[in-house]
Amino acid sequence: MAKKVGIVGLGAIGRPLCQALDRGIPGVVLAAATARDRAKGEAFLKSLGRPVPLLDLAGVIATSDLVVEASTQTHLEEIAPATLGAGKDLVVLSCGALLRHKDWIDLAESKGCRIHVPSGAIVGLDGVKGARAGAVSSVTLEMRKPPRGLAGAPYIEQKKIDLGAITEETLIFDGPATAACPAFPANVNILAALSLAGIGPELTRLKLYAVPGLTHNTHRVTAEGEFGRFSIEIANVPSENPRTGKLSYLSTIALLHELGATLRVGT
Repeated sequence: MAKKVGIVGLGAIGRPLCQALDRGIPGVVLAAATARDRAKGEAFLKSLGRPVPLLDLAGVIATSDLVVEASTQTHLEEIAPATLGAGKDLVVLSCGALLRHKDWIDLAESKGCRIHVPSGAIVGLDGVKGARAGAVSSVTLEMRKPPRGLAGAPYIEQKKIDLGAITEETLIFDGPATAACPAFPANVNILAALSLAGIGPELTRLKLYAVPGLTHNTHRVTAEGEFGRFSIEIANVPSENPRTGKLSYLSTIALLHELGATLRVGT
């Protein structure tokens, strides 16, 4: 029997997920969705080949076996306890919240359900997970962004950094994920996923560079340990929302394919 999927949020990630499910993914089926803008949400869902209802959060949870959070960290504060408390599996894209919510993991364990975190806009998590089975000495994320992409970050405001004065590649921050997440909350999901897959936020390091003229956000993951060393880099193409890379929803679609797959390849 196909697993029923509910989508919370019909933005740059939620809509492509609904469309992929509507086209057909073995073992899973779209059951319902919810969105802040009811009129736009209903119009979108009616455009699908197999329309599903727009419900409130409680309705989506009740209708689904698995709920996909494609919303915000703030909304996840409501979504996670409600979904897990009902014993339903949860896919979390705003995974930065998991660094401060071990209680959600405990709740899932007590209710016999699971939390899934897609790779999102980062790559190399399979290698980090494999390396973690042995001794890992370091995991570092190098992130390069145009200066304007850092505007408004708490760290920039506190340090009074003049982003407009940067004329060449400049190291803005170098420190552990525990310090980086509150300093740059807009980038927390990528760093959190790497931390959760690997050696934890205390030991995972972020090096953040501002690079004038950069057209794509780039990320390089480097890990070292008893296995040796690897480094992998990606330049993300933005989706219709410039803050969201296309890989964010593509990796979630891949996760849904994995749920019903007979053959799974990769860690």
